[in-house]
Amino acid sequence: MSLDGRAVLDAQNIRVEFGGLVAVDDVSFTIPEGSIVSLIGPNGAGKTTFFNVLTGLYKPTSGAVIFDNAEITGDPVHDIASGGLARTFQNIRLFGLMTAQENVMVAMHSKMNAGVFATIFRTKKQKAEEAEARRFAQELLDYVGIGGVTNEYARNLSYGDQRRLEVARALALRPKVLLLDEPTAGMNPNESAAFVDFVRKLKADKGISILLIEHDMSVVMQVSERITVLDQGQKIAEGSPAEIKSNPRVIEAYLGKSGSEASK
Repeated sequence: MSLDGRAVLDAQNIRVEFGGLVAVDDVSFTIPEGSIVSLIGPNGAGKTTFFNVLTGLYKPTSGAVIFDNAEITGDPVHDIASGGLARTFQNIRLFGLMTAQENVMVAMHSKMNAGVFATIFRTKKQKAEEAEARRFAQELLDYVGIGGVTNEYARNLSYGDQRRLEVARALALRPKVLLLDEPTAGMNPNESAAFVDFVRKLKADKGISILLIEHDMSVVMQVSERITVLDQGQKIAEGSPAEIKSNPRVIEAYLGKSGSEASK
């Protein structure tokens, strides 16, 4: 998919201030339809703040977010999610005392039509809808590679399986764009490599646009079609993996720091 294609998400001149602190300073960013793009930068660069603006957790001080040709700036989080912009979190947010299947089904709530009456009295319509939700949840668990843990409590799953469960729950919203916040954090190299393959499969199978915030530069360079770099709340570079690798400002602000730290 060409990065010159239609933008499914377009953030325009986003600025976020917390008191006197400018966390994001006039950042514009697009996600082309059917693309995999990454947002990188050192700790404190403003990545997660920007991510939270896109998903409605924060309202920007100024600027606009356009998703699928409609402005969503400041819309409630649940409206943005049910509209097709789904995310995972850097710190896993699962319901520990619910099963894997139940965690996925929770995300389907906004898509279900049975009302309170039908739920209380377990009408035929409600039972059919619940059965379909269970079937779809199992399909998603199978798809992300954890179909064998359907009835396991989320808190009992391995770290890697919890990450996959979060992705399955996000996919339950049938998103147009999936935002992944540090998806390989805590994974070993083999798990990270498997996740790269999974992200590529996700795009190929479902045509979903994907935005990554990721510290593992091996993952970023392998999977991204375009990379945007933030430093101190400002966009300092944007381009292909090859362009970002050789950009002097990026080397100084991020890649160089990572390299020097790793060599200590």
